[in-house]
Amino acid sequence: MEKLALLAIGLVLLLVGGEWLVRGASRLALALGIPRVVIGLSLVAFGTSAPELAVSVLSSYRGQSGIAVGNVVGSNIVNVLLILGLSAVVAPLAVSKRIIRIEVPLMILTALLFFAIGYDGRLSRGEGVILVSIFAIYLFWMARTARNDRTLEQGLPTGNNGANGGVRLYVQLVFLLLFGLAGLIVGSNWLIEGAVALARMIGVSELVIGLTIVAAGTSLPELVTSVIASVRGERDISVGNVVGSNIFNILSVLGFSTVASPNGLEVAQAVIRFDAPVMIAVSLACFPIFFNDFQIKRWEGSLFVAYYVFYVVYLILHASQHDALDEYTFVMRWFVLPFVAITLATTLTLAWRRQIWLPRRAAQRAAVRPDDSL
Repeated sequence: MEKLALLAIGLVLLLVGGEWLVRGASRLALALGIPRVVIGLSLVAFGTSAPELAVSVLSSYRGQSGIAVGNVVGSNIVNVLLILGLSAVVAPLAVSKRIIRIEVPLMILTALLFFAIGYDGRLSRGEGVILVSIFAIYLFWMARTARNDRTLEQGLPTGNNGANGGVRLYVQLVFLLLFGLAGLIVGSNWLIEGAVALARMIGVSELVIGLTIVAAGTSLPELVTSVIASVRGERDISVGNVVGSNIFNILSVLGFSTVASPNGLEVAQAVIRFDAPVMIAVSLACFPIFFNDFQIKRWEGSLFVAYYVFYVVYLILHASQHDALDEYTFVMRWFVLPFVAITLATTLTLAWRRQIWLPRRAAQRAAVRPDDSL
């Protein structure tokens, strides 16, 4: 019970620390005159992914690769299936064309990149540097191009100018930053200790704990942000928050975690055989669903949540080597997965017909009509 309490308190400190850190950083940046678009692209993304970053970096430094890698892969799965799913159940989510054109392909590519560099069972420090470098280039490119995209200004933080608050304002913001950072460090430390103790107590691996409890816990900021945005009618923000966090998790969280580890990160074969393909599959699943009327409907959100339940049940059965594992795997492989594939293929076909084929046919007919009248 003591370790469970430690895990719970650590999670609360993580969430509070991340909130304080991003609030202090965004207000300080505004006081210093840093453009709001840069704040939105960097600090807001960092704020919702700060728990993942703190937990993965600290666990990798301690040599606990299972939690570090499992947290990133599990968080990306949680973000799409559970968070987007629940947000869409609350209200259908709007998807901007920019996200479909740029961010979703980037999310898919980063998932494939992780699979490629982790296929040999290890992420080296050099590969971590590559991930961080790609993330820096991505942020720089976004900051350059986003100035011409007014939609990115929606939902970004606002604050007071530093001239109105003087030195006192800067001191308050610095203390807010320090307390937030302290909360992240202490909270991640306690969360990892509690998670490791829980894994040993119930007899499962650190990887499973990282994929489930730690991943779900550190994804709470994304969940709260997306659901609140959905309730308030800012439904495009829900999708952008999740997709951006998934890109951030692979490039930045995993990159910094690999650099922080003395010997790189070990990637378990279970991740390569099952969890990473699931992460890639759910990333790919976003494209046909997002492209269909540029929104996520309630029934599609419910389907996402159901798939996440299936995934967690499989992890639990596999970890405990339950007698029902073989039957469950058979049903998933030959009934559930084919049904998912058919549903996604049908959705993409209908969306392509409605968005591309029918308008193209209408344009061709309109072009022919003048000739027919001659």
